[in-house]
Amino acid sequence: MALRIAVMGSGGIGGYFGGRLAQAGEDVSFIARGAHLAAVREHGLRIVSPLGDALIAPVRATDDPATIGPVDVVMFCVKLYDVEQAAALCRPLLGPDTAVISFLNGIDSEQRMRPILGPEHVVGGVAHIPSNISAPGVIEHKAELAALQFGEDDGRDSPRLAAFLAACQRADIQASLVPEIAVAIWSKFVLLAAFATVCCLTRQPAEAIRGDEDVAGLFREAVAEIVAVARAKGIALPADAAERTLQAMENFPPTVRPSMLVDLDRGRRIELEGLSGAVVRAGREAGVDTPVHRIAYAALKPYLNGAPATV
Repeated sequence: MALRIAVMGSGGIGGYFGGRLAQAGEDVSFIARGAHLAAVREHGLRIVSPLGDALIAPVRATDDPATIGPVDVVMFCVKLYDVEQAAALCRPLLGPDTAVISFLNGIDSEQRMRPILGPEHVVGGVAHIPSNISAPGVIEHKAELAALQFGEDDGRDSPRLAAFLAACQRADIQASLVPEIAVAIWSKFVLLAAFATVCCLTRQPAEAIRGDEDVAGLFREAVAEIVAVARAKGIALPADAAERTLQAMENFPPTVRPSMLVDLDRGRRIELEGLSGAVVRAGREAGVDTPVHRIAYAALKPYLNGAPATV
């Protein structure tokens, strides 16, 4: 029996994974807005990917979650600056055992969602995928990496997450149910926040980090700061967390750009507060200095809400 799934935020993450689940026959409804929603309704959802292109049509897509009703799983895939507003919109999607799985980029989305949705509904998750909306209705997946991790906060056995894992497996999505989701969230954050910070400061894709020793050194320092903050906060990152992150960076395709750089280049709001801003705040709370992220936060803050007005 197909799982009832709602995708809150149908961009690079929600559009890709939700699309693959719908392609496999799961009961998926997409929540989107603007030109992207209009294109999906009219033409379907198109995925362009090295793992295989797809066109999912027709697609159930809406900007009003109340028209969907309760579901088994909500894939929560919005931008970090929209967490509270989007969480409130999820309320009509909740049944007694609905799991709202946060696949966001930061480290605090679950804490922000719990007061709005109830702690019993909120689940931590991690999405590993370089993807974005390349045109309304089109998700561009830029590398073969496409994986999900999720787990209950206390690591308990979870029939609802086991059912979602089975749905992912039916869709040939690389997915895993992990016992320590906080470690998985921080492990991704180490790479993502450092990658986004350095790429946005240089306005360059991944190849810039590998092609210049000074830029590579900046990336290493940005990684080391986040690892130090995580350990000060009691997150049990692997002993070689920094080394694993640097190796992962080496494996990135040269032209890959973090989503924050895509947004920065397009003059859109950026997730600065949830990335470098979160590192700076967590560092202050833990007594760990974070000079690279402090400078990045200050340098990029004028672009927080889009391109600043010119004089």
